[in-house]
Amino acid sequence: MSTFLFDQIIFGPVKSRRLGHSLGVNLLPNNSKLCNYNCVYCECGWTPNAKSEKPKLHARHEVSTALKTKLADFKIRNNPIDSITFAGNGEPTIHPDFPGIIDDTIEIRNTYFPEARIAVLSNSSRIHIPKIFDALMKVDDNILKLDSAIPNTNRLMNQPKGEFDIERIIEYMIKFESKFVLQTMFLKGNFQGEGFDNTRETEIKAWIELIKKVKPRMVMIYTIARDTAHNDLEKIPLETLNEIARMVEEKGFKVQVSG
Repeated sequence: MSTFLFDQIIFGPVKSRRLGHSLGVNLLPNNSKLCNYNCVYCECGWTPNAKSEKPKLHARHEVSTALKTKLADFKIRNNPIDSITFAGNGEPTIHPDFPGIIDDTIEIRNTYFPEARIAVLSNSSRIHIPKIFDALMKVDDNILKLDSAIPNTNRLMNQPKGEFDIERIIEYMIKFESKFVLQTMFLKGNFQGEGFDNTRETEIKAWIELIKKVKPRMVMIYTIARDTAHNDLEKIPLETLNEIARMVEEKGFKVQVSG
């Protein structure tokens, strides 16, 4: 299916299903995805194999200058935003200056649009690294992905490169002491001869037990809405998502549904 890459450091603002009028920040290369996962549903397509030459990341000062320029222009035109969202062409916490960029962004946000929230969309794979953990503790919306409580389902859906340690992810989610949002993609599909469906009863039961254990301040559930890397995938109906949300709300957690 047709996927796309973000070709600028700052993109949008876009009307986000989850984050309102959102200005995006891409810390990764403009012409290539860079991620330690290879999710079958990624809108940026497949993660390319490692290249001999080091990928060019946007320097910290370039990100700061681009964000200042954009927000200053929005301020002059009285065009406020709801959020500044780190997403882009892969996993944002891979950037070696991610913690410093978060500090810069907080300062810039406070200067131009202090009411705007700072959000990070992460696959949760690096939250055990102290400097990443500390940086995520500073943002308003620390949105951490975990698509299943069952490791093999995560491997099928996310295709992680290298080690995938779900117990470590859970351990560090707990350490955030509810200062994070749990995000889960629901879908059915087949990949390389194996099927998956994280809406099955056994999946939902295990996932709700995980939620009770890690205690996020909110749960975001969604399904595919754009083109994906792999095409043998099935979108989950809104009625099913709402039923899943109802079960989570019964346990006392706030839920946001995007169908």
